[in-house]
Formats: sequence, structure tokens, C-alpha cells
Amino acid sequence: MFRYKRSFILAACSIGAGFCVFAVGAFSDPLPPDTTYRPLPTMPFSDARRIDEAQKPDVMKRQQDLLQRRYDLSDKPMPGAMMSGGMKPVQADIRVRLPAGVTWGELAEMKPAEIKQKNLLPEGFLPLPHVKQATGGQVFPNRQIDEIHAQEMRDLRRFDVDFDLPDNLTPEFPPPIFLTTHPELGDVSRGQLLTIKNFYEIMNGIVTPVQMEGLRLLLTPFPQEEFNQTEDRKVADQSTGVACLDCHSNFHTNAAFHLTPDVRPQADRFRLDSTSLRGLFNQQIHGSKRSLRSVEDFSEFEQRTAYFNGDHVSATRKGANLPDRTNQVAMMAQMQNIIDFPPAPKLDVFGRLDPELATPQELSGERIFMGKGRCADCHVPQTQFMDNDMHDLKLERFYKIGQVFNDFVALPDGPIKTFTLRGIKDSPPYLHDGRLMTLADTVEFFNLVLGVKLNEQEKKDLVAYLVTL
Repeated sequence: MFRYKRSFILAACSIGAGFCVFAVGAFSDPLPPDTTYRPLPTMPFSDARRIDEAQKPDVMKRQQDLLQRRYDLSDKPMPGAMMSGGMKPVQADIRVRLPAGVTWGELAEMKPAEIKQKNLLPEGFLPLPHVKQATGGQVFPNRQIDEIHAQEMRDLRRFDVDFDLPDNLTPEFPPPIFLTTHPELGDVSRGQLLTIKNFYEIMNGIVTPVQMEGLRLLLTPFPQEEFNQTEDRKVADQSTGVACLDCHSNFHTNAAFHLTPDVRPQADRFRLDSTSLRGLFNQQIHGSKRSLRSVEDFSEFEQRTAYFNGDHVSATRKGANLPDRTNQVAMMAQMQNIIDFPPAPKLDVFGRLDPELATPQELSGERIFMGKGRCADCHVPQTQFMDNDMHDLKLERFYKIGQVFNDFVALPDGPIKTFTLRGIKDSPPYLHDGRLMTLADTVEFFNLVLGVKLNEQEKKDLVAYLVTL
């Protein structure tokens, strides 16, 4: 239906990992609009790299123009609210920009059909495109790139794109690590990023031999679509690849992103923000779309999904890692299953606020969460603020399907799993694609989508409550 609306309809030659296009607003390496498999390179690496590097300033400017149009990206710390490691403030205020001539209150009173007809849904509520949608692939924030290079001399910096969000709107780095097996120790990371170079020294005497071996595997780099030895890589030097914990830094997240492996064609693949692995022991489904039913499935399937876009053909050519289910996958799962949520001292054993510890505003926010806001319908306190289910918000009620943003075709999200809200202050940006920069944005988004009509004070109270989790 939308095949001919895509902005990168092919016009000319194939290069590098994909195709060179000459459509307006398009950049190198998109897949042909209807293909399933990524084409083999047909141009020397040096030529493909030269073209990518020449296009990079325009690629980044186009993405920054989109971000600035959608959001206020400035640094606005929330007074008195710090992430769990105590080193980075939580960001305050709504950052999504409203369309001219309408207020949040007026928007919340409109029916979805009216918002759609008048094109009034804030663009920041729409799906967020990859920084280079036509090529996709994993993109890491600079702090992760710099630390891995300093410790391992391994380069995660791509020559065709850079990370697109400012540091103030990303998680604390490095994030603290909390273990279910040793809650009395607090943060066991010692303020360091776990890498293949230091993990044994940091974790020796704390984890079991099985967990230590699982940790080693999670920190071992393996070939990945853009980080490998082949001529269609996106790093200057041949690369040993990436590790699981390159995205899930210290078992949390650093806001690295890629594209969902579950959708084709390329223009329709939505951005995926790296999720936290905290509290994985309590989750029954994994992956925003795939509904993988165990930590073991998640660990095994990621080698063909996040690493190779779900493409087993590309994985075979570039160096597939096939972890043994019994002797490797199980050990990786054992390690992931002991990663705990950060402490939430104001919560009791049932996930409810202790009235003697919480402020009146936080208690008000909890009442809204449980009642009028309908948050607890999916984020159930007794199950670590999730329901192990998939839900379709049907956001397409509010916008015209098929709009193109930087080569990405905005289609319905479909069912997405409920993510836990425990420690949510540590995990910006929000939603599966990182389209919402702050907790205030998230409250405003669900106020509109769920039609619950919270007033301004109720929204502020709800944000205050979320920070306690």
C-alpha cells in the first residue's frame, strides 16, 4: 500500500553493503524497497567508505533537524532527583514540542479522529527514525565507544553515522550493578564499566563459576552486521565485533539503538532502544515484539536478531556465533538472572509506597497511578510493575499512516510488551524506540493515548511517584 511512498525509491547503482540512491532526502545503503535479504557488496570498501564519510554531515544534520523540530533537548535537571548511581540528575519537564496554536489541555479534550484529521498529534509522539534508516544497524553513544576503546582498543565508532541524542537525555554511565544474591553489597561495579579486561577482578568472589563463565561470554565480542571482518562493515578497521554488554552496559542500558529484526522492508523497520536487563529474573517474555519465552531464548536469539537483523544468511557469511544451549546459553542466563533492580527504599514488599517515607505528592501520584491514570492496568506493582503481556496502544488512531520521516515509514506499532517501571528514572529515553525524552513526556503521551484527562497537578504528582520506583 505504501510501497511507492517511500523516499528512497531506487534510481541507480549498487554500492557497499547496499545501494546508492539519488532520491530526495535519501542516503547510501538502503535495501531495495521490497527485498528480504541484504544484497552483497558490489563496490570496493574504500569507495563505499569514502561515499559514507562524505554523506555523514548531511545524514547527521537531517537527524538533528528532526530532533530539534520534535523536542527541546536542553539540559533541565529535576531538582533533588538523581539516578540510582547518584552521579546524574533525572531530566525534568515536557520536551515534546506542541503544534502551533494548541495546548496540552486542548489536545487531551479532542477525539483521536479530530487530532488525526487536523494533523495535531505532536511529531515527538510519532515513531522515531533511526539516525540512518536506510542502512540501520547498531549505533553506540560516545561514552561507551570511548571507554571500550580505552580498555580494549576495540572501536565501536562507525564512519557513516554518530549517536544522535545529547548525553543529558541518556542513562547514567557507567550504571551501577545490583545483585539479587548480594543485596547487602549495593553497587558491585565499583563505579566501573564491566569489560572483558576487568570483569574477573571486579566480580571474583561474588559470583559462582557458572555465573562468571556466563559473564565472560556476555562480554566477549562476536561479529555483528556493521562490526566484523567483511568489506561491508561500517567501521574503519576490521572488527572482532560487539559484546552483549556493549549495548546493555553493566546489565542496564546506555541508550544504544538499532532496528527491529522482525519487520521488512527496510523503510518499515522501527527503531529499538536497548532495554535494561535489570529484573530479568521476573520476566516471562523478552524482546519488544518477539515474545521470547525465556532468558535462554533471549540470549540465543539475540545472536541472529540484534547482531544480524534476524538474517541467518548474513550471519553465516560474517561469522555466526552459535552458543551451545547447555554449556554456554544456560550460563549466560544464570548471570543475567541475578541482576536486580536498584533499591527503592520508599516501596514496601508489595510494591506500594510506605506512607511514613513518601511525600504527600508521591502518595497522590500513587493514587493516580492505581486509579484515574490506569497505569496499574498494565504495570502491576506486585509483579515488578509489569504484566508480562503485550499491548497495542493503537496510536494510529491519532495520525495518518504512511508518513515518511527521514526514510522511515510511520506504520502502526502493533503489540509491544509491557516494560517494567522499576528503576524507570534510570532509563531515558522512553518507549521501545526512545521517542519520549523524559518521564513528563511519557505521562503526557499516555494521558492523551489512554484518554484519562489528568490535570496539570495530577501529571506532576504522577511523575514524582515514578521517580520513587
